[in-house]
Amino acid sequence: MSDSEEFYKKLKVQLADTALWPTAYLYKFIVPTDDTKIQQIESIFDNLGAVISTKQSKNGKYTSVSINVRMKNPDEVIVKYKEISSKVEGVISL
Repeated sequence: MSDSEEFYKKLKVQLADTALWPTAYLYKFIVPTDDTKIQQIESIFDNLGAVISTKQSKNGKYTSVSINVRMKNPDEVIVKYKEISSKVEGVISL
């Protein structure tokens, strides 16, 4: 099993144990400051009623993207993480 599979397996257990679903979930990502990358992340959460906020780092090199969105279950949360990591180059999930 790869490290990322192990990570998602543990995350699913944690999410199932710590929240009543459906629930609001806060995603946090850091990307190199680039409008295209930020728009890619935002488009993945289109039509979900997500509240998205961005904040540039002190030197402007990176941007943090916070997304608060209601998710149905832990599997749905993980699907979005996988989609982000496969589509947005250089993204760091927090």
